[in-house]
Amino acid sequence: MIVDDSAVIRGMIARWISEAGGFDVVCTASNGRMAVDMAERHKPDIVLLDIEMPEIDGLAALPMILKAHPACKVIVISTLTKRNAQVSLKCLSLGAIDYLAKPETARAADAASEFRRDLVEKLRALGATKPRVVRASPAVAQVMTPPTSSVAAKPVYVRPQCLLIGSSTGGPRAVERVLQDLKPVLAAIPVLIVQHMPPMFTAVFAEHMQSLLSLPCREAKDGETIQAGTVLVAPGGRHMGVAATTGKPVIRLNDGPAENFCRPAVDVLFRDAASVFGASAIAAVLTGMGSDGTNGARHLVKAGATLIAQDEATSIVWGMPGSVVKAGLAHEILPLDAIGRSLKGLIAGASR
Repeated sequence: MIVDDSAVIRGMIARWISEAGGFDVVCTASNGRMAVDMAERHKPDIVLLDIEMPEIDGLAALPMILKAHPACKVIVISTLTKRNAQVSLKCLSLGAIDYLAKPETARAADAASEFRRDLVEKLRALGATKPRVVRASPAVAQVMTPPTSSVAAKPVYVRPQCLLIGSSTGGPRAVERVLQDLKPVLAAIPVLIVQHMPPMFTAVFAEHMQSLLSLPCREAKDGETIQAGTVLVAPGGRHMGVAATTGKPVIRLNDGPAENFCRPAVDVLFRDAASVFGASAIAAVLTGMGSDGTNGARHLVKAGATLIAQDEATSIVWGMPGSVVKAGLAHEILPLDAIGRSLKGLIAGASR
């Protein structure tokens, strides 16, 4: 279902989806009120939901859509403004699973082409996942564990000096859960996050995390020192790496080519961190589509670092963590609610 107050946008997206193949547009709606009614009648698998609409906007319509059809997967679509970034993140907390920044009509055709590619990729990734059910309980998720043959042998314990997190689709809520579980020990370690997000969204995401954690949390700046008790988020549209300057690790931002169609890319952070922190790095690869993070994970594991992957049962899309697991690079494969506990034990120096 496509929900947008612009008939031009609805028609354009419907055409793109039809040309991509493998999908059916079962209905469209021009406002939130219509969307709620059609969600109940047509039971769409995926809903593309605009934010700014008459009568009932996307933020107000979202919980009503999910109540009418709990199994649907909602992708929020909005133009790139700070307010819309804030509303989009609020939608994620209310049950939307992903977001897309909609190009303005005045922008160049290449922006529309990138939006189209990202949209189709997200739809394919979500279409390949198992049908969504109302959230499985942690107890159920813990039963669905991968075979032990997919788990790498744990390295010799080294007290962690830096926590690295990579995520994409479904990542903001997953990152929030992990860091809240880690709150008692976050003052002891710096946290570097690559979350696939457009510019402006990452700044709002960092502000949101700071309000939750009551710790310094911000977009990373080039050259700043990496310090314990600080959470740094890679800025949208820029790669974030690390370097050692006069013995102190610092942030390095760059505008190099996208890797795995991503900028920022998890691979960039993981590769650099392997060189700078070595075995004293710990990393978590959370829900997300694609395979970003796998190549960087090879460097981390070779350097003796510890890596945890989110399991399939609790991932919105088991692309990134699944790729790490299938490559034999994950030392633990855990449901989301267990990842923070495991990391906390490592940071606190508890026995593995």
